[in-house]
Amino acid sequence: MTDKINGLHHVTMLASGASANNAFYTEALGLRRVKTTVNFDAPDVYHLYFGDELGRPGTVMTSFPFPNAARGRRGTGEASLTAFAVPVGSLPAWEERLAPLGPTTREIVLGDERLLIEGPDGESLALVEVAQDARTPWTENGVGVEMGIRGFHSVTLTLQDIGATADLLRLMGYREEGREGPVTRMRLAQGNGAQIVDLHEDPTVRPALQSAGSVHHIAFSVADKATQAEVRRELAAAGFQATPSIDRDYFWAIYFRSPGGVLFEIATDEPGFTRDEAAEVLGTALKLPQQHAHLHDRLVQHLEPLEGLS
Repeated sequence: MTDKINGLHHVTMLASGASANNAFYTEALGLRRVKTTVNFDAPDVYHLYFGDELGRPGTVMTSFPFPNAARGRRGTGEASLTAFAVPVGSLPAWEERLAPLGPTTREIVLGDERLLIEGPDGESLALVEVAQDARTPWTENGVGVEMGIRGFHSVTLTLQDIGATADLLRLMGYREEGREGPVTRMRLAQGNGAQIVDLHEDPTVRPALQSAGSVHHIAFSVADKATQAEVRRELAAAGFQATPSIDRDYFWAIYFRSPGGVLFEIATDEPGFTRDEAAEVLGTALKLPQQHAHLHDRLVQHLEPLEGLS
């Protein structure tokens, strides 16, 4: 499947409150809320999507904000860091912008200068300076083009043993690009700009406990359902048990557990977030899956009010 995976599609995290989550990703990071919907399996919980203008694959951070959820515990078997790409030279401006929200740390990993930050639930995030990233940032939330987030740079998986997961990523078209200490970088040769997965091996750390601030799953992009079906067949031939394709309204998804314990998803780029909203009003209305449409009035009363939601 070396030419089928395009890079990351989205990253989905768990949160403890919708308003704080929404404010951080839109007001602090300057992303656009491109969809306001609910968890398919728990419709009394929002599913919020934040990304570029249209929520293009490779730009979208999503969240399930379970009210008052306890903090998760960091450890192995999880996606431990989500990194966003920003322009070269923009980290000082980001340090100044984010200083009121808490401490930040600068570091260089595998040649990339990055700023480590925490989200409202303690989620580990980074802003990484990337040269010549052609993706266009969303600039309507007070973050200009000179520093705006282009999309994902990478995710880091912390694992007790990276071997089998590295083999899986090779099956998916990734190749080892470099190593630095316990970190091995895997990269696709070409794709949507979000083409890096870093594998951090640490056999001494206990397993993660998933809750608020934890990444629930990471999704990889494929063009369409036909390509997804080919990937599913190749995964099955390699011994992985993926779910059937599930309609998530804005993409079709299959899920399987990676060898290190992280939940992987393969998501289609179609139909996208404009299937039920015009581009200029994305994210401003509560959109419900068909099976939950009858709950609309009750959910409007129950769900936490959000800024910009009509």
